[in-house]
Amino acid sequence: MLFTRKSGILLHPTSLPGKYGIGTLGKEAFSFIDFLIKSGQRIWQTCPLGPTGYGDSPYQCFSAFAGNPLLIDLELLVKERLLTTKDITPDKPFPEDHVDYGRLFQWKYPILKKAYVNFIKKNDPVEIKKFERFTETNKSWLEDYSLFMSIKDSFNGKPWSEWPSKLKTREPHALSEHRVKLAKDVEYYDFMQYIFFKQWKALKAYANTNYITVIGDIPLYVAYDSADAWANPEMFLFDKDSNPTCVAGVPPDYFSATGQMWGNPIYDWERMKKDGFKWWIARLRGNLELSDIIRFDHFRGLLAYWSIPYGDKTAENGKWERGCGEELFAIIHQELGEIPMIAEDLGIITDDVVALRERYSLPSMKILQFAFDSLEASSKTFIPHVYNQRCVVYTGTHDNDTAQGWFNAAKKIDKDYVRKYLNITGNKVSFSFIRSAWSSTAMLAIAPMQDVLSLDSSSRMNTPGTPSGNWMWRYKANKITPKIISDLAEITKLYGRSFN
Repeated sequence: MLFTRKSGILLHPTSLPGKYGIGTLGKEAFSFIDFLIKSGQRIWQTCPLGPTGYGDSPYQCFSAFAGNPLLIDLELLVKERLLTTKDITPDKPFPEDHVDYGRLFQWKYPILKKAYVNFIKKNDPVEIKKFERFTETNKSWLEDYSLFMSIKDSFNGKPWSEWPSKLKTREPHALSEHRVKLAKDVEYYDFMQYIFFKQWKALKAYANTNYITVIGDIPLYVAYDSADAWANPEMFLFDKDSNPTCVAGVPPDYFSATGQMWGNPIYDWERMKKDGFKWWIARLRGNLELSDIIRFDHFRGLLAYWSIPYGDKTAENGKWERGCGEELFAIIHQELGEIPMIAEDLGIITDDVVALRERYSLPSMKILQFAFDSLEASSKTFIPHVYNQRCVVYTGTHDNDTAQGWFNAAKKIDKDYVRKYLNITGNKVSFSFIRSAWSSTAMLAIAPMQDVLSLDSSSRMNTPGTPSGNWMWRYKANKITPKIISDLAEITKLYGRSFN
């Protein structure tokens, strides 16, 4: 029943409103789900939920398994008497329309540390037992992650590639020594993960109880500066000094004339194949605990990936190399069965990508903005009247401009096409884009929150290829008006995507 005719909203939790500098998993998140219910929506899609580092991108996390502590709701910790209202009152108000990550890091982590200290002092036997069960159940990734972050903190945030050689190469005695030396810091990181998962699962349960499907997101790659790369160097194409021999990205395309230099280390697929892709199976199991459906980002990279020589400044000199997608999915199907998954199949799509996607009946993605670009040869595959049912249509994604921003910057020929196709006369297009997506035959139709609020380019979430200024956008609660709710509910009912 996950892939029935539905619609919903793409919104990363960081963009939720609230007075504590960033969206969290507390009352505003529950209010957002209430908005979905009132407007007839049945989907909430997020970006990856992991702990972010330099650049604040959820696609460059310190762990493929951990949750982002910045999303922890502090008011819920006050209710648990781990903090006081005074503890969580900032000296001056945070901005409400964007995340100031620099200030937020300096303010929130000491508060979470105080909550940890109070948790240990409180010594509630039931909570302590729950905490112990959590750490034991998640030991396979949590032990490395918490030690990684603790060592990282002890070196003022330096990437693991710059740590002393014995720690960089995980010499057993050095690891044992630091586990003892940093025991309290390790436990603090364990605690933050315990709280994150506790809060997220309560929020997800509220969504599911109200028939809201949660779509998560799994990036193909992990960050170089991550617990995954540090703890599992044999899984990557590294040299003897643990430097990547090549890094990931994509060739020049719609988003960038010089391609995208992601910088992620590339998997040693042949090595992974030898142990039955155990790390991948564990990763997918972990993601399925956090979401009902997984959007597999850069799905085509499973079959062929763009390999860029380490040290290059752009992605232009990369080359295509073969991946192990067919072998991986055979094991996934054997170990996990039929996973509810969406294939992000944008970009240069070859016949083998289509064949793999169809073999496992994975819905493809359609981006409505692409349908009206007269310079894109593939634009006609994105126009709604050619869709089959087994696809997911988005008015735009986290990597696109908003629908209104895109239209404002579009060429005259494309604007004219939009007006004719959508049967509109003016320049306000966001809701017309939503109506077109909702009316299509696609099984799922999703719009970023920015398009629901009819916002322009100033509210864009991410601009690929730019190193800063991304992932900051937030909305204010009062921007969701009764008219927006009723208009969205009306078209959702009209096009058969709601319950009634």
